[in-house]
Amino acid sequence: MAPFKAQNMSNNSGVTPEGLEMGRAQIVQAEAARLAPNVDMNPILLKPTTEIGSQVILMGRVMNQSTAREYHEHKFQLEKAAQSALSRLLTKHEVVVMEGAGSCAEVNLMKNDIVNLRMAEYADAPVILAADIHRGGVFAQIIGTLECLPPEQSKRIAGFIINRFRGDISLFEDGVNWIESRTRKPVFGILPWFSDFRIEAEDSVVIEKPIQVPDYAIQTPAIAVIRIPHISNFTDFDPLFRIDGLHTYFLESPQSLDPFSAVILPGSKSSRWDLEWLFETGWSDRICSYSNDGGHMLGICGGYQMMGIAIHDPDGIEGSPGTTRGLNLLPVETRLIAPKTTRRTIFSWESARGTGYEIHMGKTIRKGGTSLFQVHKTDGTSITCEDGCISEDGTNMGTYIHGLFDQSEITKVWLKRIGIQSLKINSFYGLTARDADYDKLARHFETHMDMEKILQLIE
Repeated sequence: MAPFKAQNMSNNSGVTPEGLEMGRAQIVQAEAARLAPNVDMNPILLKPTTEIGSQVILMGRVMNQSTAREYHEHKFQLEKAAQSALSRLLTKHEVVVMEGAGSCAEVNLMKNDIVNLRMAEYADAPVILAADIHRGGVFAQIIGTLECLPPEQSKRIAGFIINRFRGDISLFEDGVNWIESRTRKPVFGILPWFSDFRIEAEDSVVIEKPIQVPDYAIQTPAIAVIRIPHISNFTDFDPLFRIDGLHTYFLESPQSLDPFSAVILPGSKSSRWDLEWLFETGWSDRICSYSNDGGHMLGICGGYQMMGIAIHDPDGIEGSPGTTRGLNLLPVETRLIAPKTTRRTIFSWESARGTGYEIHMGKTIRKGGTSLFQVHKTDGTSITCEDGCISEDGTNMGTYIHGLFDQSEITKVWLKRIGIQSLKINSFYGLTARDADYDKLARHFETHMDMEKILQLIE
């Protein structure tokens, strides 16, 4: 069984073993299916850079930078690429589970929609419509969707799943009967609210508008992650939430950083824009003051670039050509140049060995300090080089490597460096913990769904 999503829109991406870029959600789905991620599972990835524009990733490589209108002009080419990717998956796997995007009934966008029912039509696949009862209006969601679809597409809807139900399911029996009577289609199950698991989220909506945390309410030891506007790969920090006794906070509005053991600047899809945002909001003063007082800073990817002396963009890769001054916390300078670097990396820090991945535009030159990591392999090829930078006093660090906290030994080294040595990381961490959560969610789904009917659709 393999996952497939023709087109994903997210700044949360990852790298395949071949060094190609795809949506993080499909990487998670592949991981849950015990498969190596492959760009056929997500042939088109849109990474928003402005309110109306995105970087278009086609089959793992940057195609162009497009506005929504420009993107639609390439839809025929993109649809063919997505269909070819799906066909390749179907030759290798007995079952392909296709995921849609947004609503399949957005009538103003339907003629350009290559993700939902048009792709299902290409595969001649039955469709299950999932309705979110937690948001309310579940009857209108289902009936309204069917009413908005052309008759031939409405017929392709095989039935429904009611998701995120709270309370006594038996009280919704009349609701199920009404839906089935009105639509003449089955409800395959009602999925109760379930939060006893932690699986990486697809996009940053889960961390939008984090509340300001007053000093007295911060539980220590604590880590702060600055929630910049164009944050990417925020799932880098999911493993930190699994460490007993460690408290991790996403912060958006400027506040005191004094209570935190470390502050992290995460990845960014628009490093220069987010760097200017740090200066405009006053975050830069808070961050620099914290660092000057001996606080520990870590920059990852775009955050690493921001911590340097300057980011140079002579070709206007992120907008107008020019230079943006950095926070000057690390003696490095970055030049944004194509092509994009996407690769998997095996590295070491002290005696600990780790694996991660890189997704970034540009090259960063170290002009002082020392390297942070030793790199041993990239995309399976042995190599001897260095990554990142650590300041002379050891308090400021930066790296291009995502996923470094997935390794417990690397995390232990970092915690030791920032003065947290009392916490213990057990073996139930990283992929082991994620794998257990995939099983939990699968058992939950199987318990509450009519699996016999769903399997009949496949057969």
